[in-house]
Amino acid sequence: MSWLTNDGVFAAAFPVAPLDGLVASQFVLHGDLAEVSSGFNATGHGSPFADSGILVERTVSTARLKPLYSGRRTTLGDLLVPEEDVPEEFFVNDRLNEWVYHKGAKVLNRVSRATGHEYVYSEGAMAFPDPLNRPSRTIITAEGGVSPSRFKHIVLTPSGRYRRLVPIELERLNMFPDDHTAGLNPNHRAFLMGNALVTGVVQRVGVALAGAVDSKGAATSAASRARGAAASVGTNVGLFDTRI
Repeated sequence: MSWLTNDGVFAAAFPVAPLDGLVASQFVLHGDLAEVSSGFNATGHGSPFADSGILVERTVSTARLKPLYSGRRTTLGDLLVPEEDVPEEFFVNDRLNEWVYHKGAKVLNRVSRATGHEYVYSEGAMAFPDPLNRPSRTIITAEGGVSPSRFKHIVLTPSGRYRRLVPIELERLNMFPDDHTAGLNPNHRAFLMGNALVTGVVQRVGVALAGAVDSKGAATSAASRARGAAASVGTNVGLFDTRI
């Protein structure tokens, strides 16, 4: 478990501490891929996973951790361009009812086209519009385009209009320079950002990984060699929420 809290590369890049004491649990995954997929947690009595963990061979070790971070946290609202700089095509008020439907909770009866099997599809409600005082959700490749979607970001402007995010805002959410994808159309720019990683996160992991390997290529304690180096990057690790 020390890999989670002290010795691991991720622990060095993103320092953590046990939540209410280090109460860890372990379990072993049995069977092949198909057996694990079909039978794992078949009773449905709560997930055995905490919010952090590691898998070594077939043994899962998992625990609840909290981030050790007290710096500034950037929110979605911090990265938006002024409303007057947003092209008219990004405003969605003329189709607002469709956006509300896609973002809302629903229970639908559906039939599989391949097998004819009838099933019930359900999904919970999402925040609408996206809150400006919280971290952004994950950007996906379908972020671009005018079609209403459950997963695209929608923000409310100071004038009371609803709009999608423009390419520069998507670049900022992934910590790229403004206009990093300039030269392509907005949909392609959004697709690229949906495929991208948050560069500051990758940078911190890279610094920690480099610090965990000595000049001879032998692995050493990431905590003792990389924690200070990763922290010196100065990346705001509280930027983004990966939950959709």
